[in-house]
Amino acid sequence: MNKATTAATTDAGARPAPVEIVRTIAPILAERAERFDEGDLFVAENYELLKQNGLVEAGVPQELGGGGADVRMLAEMLRVMAHACSSTALAFSMHTHQVAIPAWRWKHQQVAAVEPLLKRVAAEGLILLSSGGSDWISGSGKAIKVEGGYRVTARKMFTSGADIGDLLMTGAVLETAEGPDAVIHFAAPMKAPEVSIVDTWRAMGMRGTGSNDVMIENLFVADAGVSFSRRAGEWHPVFQIIATIAFPLIYAVYLGVAESARDIAIEMARRKPPRSTLLDLAGQMETSLRAAQLAHRWMIEVVERNAPSAETVNEVMIGRSLVGKHAIHAVELAMELAGGSGFYRSAGLERRFRDIQGARFHPLQPGPQAQYAGAMAFGHPVTNIF
Repeated sequence: MNKATTAATTDAGARPAPVEIVRTIAPILAERAERFDEGDLFVAENYELLKQNGLVEAGVPQELGGGGADVRMLAEMLRVMAHACSSTALAFSMHTHQVAIPAWRWKHQQVAAVEPLLKRVAAEGLILLSSGGSDWISGSGKAIKVEGGYRVTARKMFTSGADIGDLLMTGAVLETAEGPDAVIHFAAPMKAPEVSIVDTWRAMGMRGTGSNDVMIENLFVADAGVSFSRRAGEWHPVFQIIATIAFPLIYAVYLGVAESARDIAIEMARRKPPRSTLLDLAGQMETSLRAAQLAHRWMIEVVERNAPSAETVNEVMIGRSLVGKHAIHAVELAMELAGGSGFYRSAGLERRFRDIQGARFHPLQPGPQAQYAGAMAFGHPVTNIF
């Protein structure tokens, strides 16, 4: 098996590193994966397993009751998890980055406001949800100012893990008469009567993520519940933190999917008579996979500068494009290497081929990413490129 990064270690006393926990439970995740995929079933059972093994709070600082895992350790956890079950890993990456971001702000910026949330994740095992592309730089939904707060109505697509989540970390657009629209950010309680789930997730791949739409209808958000506000359609310093930290975690999953496809294909090809075409395909696959691994390693190194900025967003998004491109190509080559036998669902390769396609759709997609990188190269503003 190829390794993208050095195996994680932990200094949290007797608490094992998250990746070691995942290696222990991986056979259970792998055994369930086909059933979840075949039935379009959300991986709820796996979330319970992750909770029982302390992975929900893995990214919370030790001082606040968590495991103290940094982004490198969390990425390794997700990469290995994806070998066993892509859907579990991708859905859980959304919770993981929503924990890692406030943990980073608490540790490196001394932002005390995030402390209660992190303590609740550790003490109560809260599951945080991300509404993904629904809440990118332009924002979505509508907020209306009322006495003491806002009334919010929105539909948030691609909310992975919606069925088991406790808080949706989201936002809504506040129209302003005097200038550019604003976006307010807040946590929506999933059990609130104004919040409901629309069962929309019938997808090509990542079928077990339960990435259904979430409807928010006239939810009251108190002024004190707004974590921050910003201009719609412009990069904000908090979004530079989000982009820098979240995408190395999300794309660790796609790297793990590609690595597992490689392993399956090699084992299947071993049963064939040796010939030069097999060696050529295997070599191309290894080369593409290595490119994805190296690009992901670079993403982690950028995070570890601990200085989110327009520059780190650029570097992480270049890495995101390279990991996605080469991971997809590696899986395509794995299918060719396996041959017709890989077409059978029972081999597991067909599922990886479908799941890896998700790497195409997260921001920044190829057009905006190239424009952002080009603007950075020329020294032009990137404030409105997303």
